[in-house]
Amino acid sequence: MDELFVKQMPHSTEAEQAVLGAMLMDSKCIADVITVLSADDFYVDINKHIYETIYSMFNYSKTVDPVMVLNSMVSMGYANEQTYDYLYHLMELTPTVANVMEYVGIIKDRSILRQIAEVGNEISAIAKDPSSEAPRVLDIAEQKIFSIRQGRSAKGLEPISRVLVEVYTHLSEAAKNGSKLPGLSSGLTDLDNAIMGLNKSDLIIIASRPGMGKTSIALNMALHVAKTSSKAVVMFSLEMSKEQLCLRLLSSESFVDFRKLQTGALSDDDWRKVANASATIGATDIHFDDNPMLSVADMNAACRRIKDLGLVVIDYLQLMQSAGSPGGHAGENRTQVVSDISRMLKIMAKDLNVPVICLAQLSRANESRTNKRPMLSDLRESGSIEQDADIVIGLYRDDYYNQETETPNIAECIILKNRRGETRTVNLRWLPEFTSFSTLDTVHEEG
Repeated sequence: MDELFVKQMPHSTEAEQAVLGAMLMDSKCIADVITVLSADDFYVDINKHIYETIYSMFNYSKTVDPVMVLNSMVSMGYANEQTYDYLYHLMELTPTVANVMEYVGIIKDRSILRQIAEVGNEISAIAKDPSSEAPRVLDIAEQKIFSIRQGRSAKGLEPISRVLVEVYTHLSEAAKNGSKLPGLSSGLTDLDNAIMGLNKSDLIIIASRPGMGKTSIALNMALHVAKTSSKAVVMFSLEMSKEQLCLRLLSSESFVDFRKLQTGALSDDDWRKVANASATIGATDIHFDDNPMLSVADMNAACRRIKDLGLVVIDYLQLMQSAGSPGGHAGENRTQVVSDISRMLKIMAKDLNVPVICLAQLSRANESRTNKRPMLSDLRESGSIEQDADIVIGLYRDDYYNQETETPNIAECIILKNRRGETRTVNLRWLPEFTSFSTLDTVHEEG
C-alpha cells in the first residue's frame, strides 16, 4: 500500500527535465529558477542531484555546462556511467528556454501537492493515536500546513555542503548591503549597532522592574519596524488594553504630552499633531491582541495567518498561560511553566522566522543590592529564559531610585546576553511626557 502511494505521488518528470535542460542550455535563467525552486521540489532523484549541483555551482560563480556539471557531480558522488548521456539528453528534450518559468510553476505545484499529501498522512496518524488531544493535534496541523505555505517544510538532516551554500548566499547578500544591519532596525541606532538589529528567528528578552519603560521601548521598536520595513507587526498585550497601547503610540509619534491625551485637554496645535500622527500610525500594518488568557500556541496560530510578518512583541512573559491549559493547573510549578513558555517562544521565533521581542518582569532581588542594575539572575521564575533567549536586555533608570541623580531621564540598556556580539551598556534618552525613548543625540524641538 505504501509503495502504491509513493508511485502515485504528484510529479511531472517532463517539467523537471525541461527546467534542467534550460539551465544547462542558458545559464542566464538559473538565477530566476533558484529563487523559486529548491532541490526538494524535484521528485526524480537524478534530477534532484543535478539541480543541487547546478545550484551549488551557480552560488560559487562557476561555469555551468554539461561537462562542468558532470565533474561536480562526480566529486559530490552523484554521477554514474549514464550521467553524461542523460545531461545531453535533457537539452535535447527541452523545447525552448523561453518557457522555463512555466515548467518551474508545474514542478512547484506538484511539490506542494506531495507535501500536503505527506502532511495529511502524518496528521491522520497523530489524530488516530489514543493519547492525542484535539488542541495539540490542531496546533501540529496548523504548524505543518503553515510551513508548507511559507515554503519551509521540515527537511530533517541536511549535509553540510547544502548548508554552506545557504551560508554563502547570506554572506553575498550581506556584502551587497554594505554597512547595513543584517536585521530590522529598532529605531535606536546605538542599540542596533550593539545587537545587529532585530534578526530573524531571534528571541529578544527586554526585562526590568515595573515602571522602567519596557512597554514603551517595545512600542517604539514595533512602530519603527512597521513604518520603515512595510512589514506586519503583531503585539500581544496581556496587561494593557489595545486602547492604552494606541494612546502611547499617539503620544510618542505626535510628541503630545501623554497626560493631555488621557484627559483630552488638547490645544488646536495638539489636535493637528495628533491627526498627523494618527494618519502615520494608521497607514502601518500593526495588529493588537489584548486577550490576557493567551498561550504560546494561540499566539503562534494567530501569527501564521498574518501575511508578510516582520516582528512579534509580547507583553509580558510571566503573565502568559501554559500551553494547553488556559487556566493553568493547581499546584503546578510556575518556574517550570515559565521555562516551558520561554522554550516554546524560541521555537515560535524559529518557526515564524521573525524576531520575537518578549518583555519580562525582574524579581525584587536587585532592591536589596547597593547597585540596583539588573542581572540575569534577577529574571523572575527565570528557569531557562536566559538559556533560550538570543539577546537579553535589562532596562535601568537611576532617577527611578534616586531623584537627585546626575543623569535624569537617561535609561541604560544593559545587554546582559548577546549571541550576536558583546555585552555592554547602551545609554538612551527617556522622554517621560511622551512615554518614548530616543538615542542621546536626538533632540526634539517644539513646533
